[in-house]
Amino acid sequence: MDFAIEAKDVVKQFRGAEAPALRNFSLAIPPGTLCGLVGPDGAGKTTALRILATVSNSFTGSATVAGYDVRRDPESVRSRIGYMPQTFSLYPDLTVWENLFFFAELNGVPKERRPERMKTMLEFTGLTPFYERRAGDLSGGMKKKLALACALVHDPRVLILDEPSTGVDPVSRRELWRILADVVRRGVTVLISTPYMDEAERCHRIGMLYQGSVLLIGTPQELIGRMPSRFLEVKASPRKAMRQIVIQTPGILSWRPVGDRLRVETAENHGELERIRNHLTDQFREQGMTVEILEEVKPMMEDLFVHTVGAQERRS
Repeated sequence: MDFAIEAKDVVKQFRGAEAPALRNFSLAIPPGTLCGLVGPDGAGKTTALRILATVSNSFTGSATVAGYDVRRDPESVRSRIGYMPQTFSLYPDLTVWENLFFFAELNGVPKERRPERMKTMLEFTGLTPFYERRAGDLSGGMKKKLALACALVHDPRVLILDEPSTGVDPVSRRELWRILADVVRRGVTVLISTPYMDEAERCHRIGMLYQGSVLLIGTPQELIGRMPSRFLEVKASPRKAMRQIVIQTPGILSWRPVGDRLRVETAENHGELERIRNHLTDQFREQGMTVEILEEVKPMMEDLFVHTVGAQERRS
């Protein structure tokens, strides 16, 4: 099997919608890879994951998961994947243990293996102290861990997760990613959608979606390295004056606030960056402003996301 997940020219059109949710969506993920899907709201991330998880089968094109066609042989796909949708889909009136038992039975875990497998999942996700608690009484982070445990209880070869860390606190988010790193080390292929660019940078490969199509795919380092831009970080006071000067500076491609600073995008040409930096220095000095930071910084995944989406919106 060359790819654990492969989609070719998938098109998905919802009834009554003007534009397709997916258009020529293509993706190929080798086994044992952690791949992230990122994109703005409405880009098609959830639709793509639902198709690959066999939840939705009305589409054109082709898609295989774990070597099986998602449309022709969905049962073979389902027995080999774990799927975790965005919304909490477990049974709130059942305990943690009862939910695990239900999904172990549903996914065909042999009766003699269930107690051991369930105990392993509780330990793996840190839920052992809460095995008797009703799922509905768990915190947001614990609910996500329980959903992940239920998706893994049958030892799937592929794990498909739709924004699993959305809505949880930073500590729980970090813990979820620790668990995922362990899952990948065990050879499981993971496809995850995420709105967080710091999470995207943890993935082996990234697919960036826009209006249902994959615009970019590669490792985070490759994609960031191909950016045709350079970046300045600017911090000066008064802030309002700093922002006004940046807005009026010719040659700046884009800018955005990051905390109490501005992140400024310039052309890749080194001379252009230096020209803009010198211009800002002169303007700040003329205004008698205090300059704390005015230096070039390395591009990040968030810069790539803003640049790519902005470029597509300008073309639309």
